[in-house]
Amino acid sequence: MPERTKAILLLAATALIWSSGGLVIKLVPWTPMAITGMRSGLAALTLAALFRGQLKFRFSAVQWGAAAGYAGLLITNVAATKLTTSANAILLAYTAPVYVALFAPWLLGERTRRSDWAFIAVTVGGMALFFFDRLSPSGLWGNILAMGTGLSYAAFTLCMRAQKDASPVESVILGHLLTALAGLPFLFPVPPSPDGWLGMLYLGVFQQGVSLALYVWAIKRLGALEAILIMMLEPIFNPLLVAVGYGELPGAWAVAGGVTVIGAVTLRGALAALRRPGHS
Repeated sequence: MPERTKAILLLAATALIWSSGGLVIKLVPWTPMAITGMRSGLAALTLAALFRGQLKFRFSAVQWGAAAGYAGLLITNVAATKLTTSANAILLAYTAPVYVALFAPWLLGERTRRSDWAFIAVTVGGMALFFFDRLSPSGLWGNILAMGTGLSYAAFTLCMRAQKDASPVESVILGHLLTALAGLPFLFPVPPSPDGWLGMLYLGVFQQGVSLALYVWAIKRLGALEAILIMMLEPIFNPLLVAVGYGELPGAWAVAGGVTVIGAVTLRGALAALRRPGHS
């Protein structure tokens, strides 16, 4: 099989593995902090084993910033998935490019184009639609936390861009370690069930650990446009898997907001990739 074809298939598999997280998080009968702490502890061990001998921890301010951003997105995403619908949690997380476009000029000196401001306006409008659904108090807080996931994802992205020749693996491992420490006090207020342990092993070792190794290998062998379009499988399949496996359906306004956000993010990413010289 040609290497490029293999990379496409592995990246698609990565997106599908990531999309399964929403369903498994819903099914594991633990608190959000217990889930995210245990998942991250297992993921850190898995990644350290998979990338042993290749890791270069510089412990610079931007590497710690990327780690903190990654820890923030892990914690808020699990909490949001427990408190609101999985569709809301994943789709609001994909508003991260809005914050990148807003803060990149000041933090990185990267110019924001006029088209970016149009993208920001459309995406913010899509975000607003999520709050038109009838939400319980916990659902409202879940949506707010999901917006925090997008902000944390943006912070991770900006700090990664600020590092020369940055590899995501070291910052991701540090982020998982920070998350595991934050979740440690919440791990065992209730003894875990066998099903809970099975779900946690899947989330930590496979959904977060092995999948990142696949991502790192595949992303280096594909063009930016291909990668963007393939990874959009995650926010599409995440709510579908939850709907089939858990019976949770997003509201009509959330569906409309999700289509708006994903459409805007995909279009902006595709246009940015096409503007780069030597795109494929």
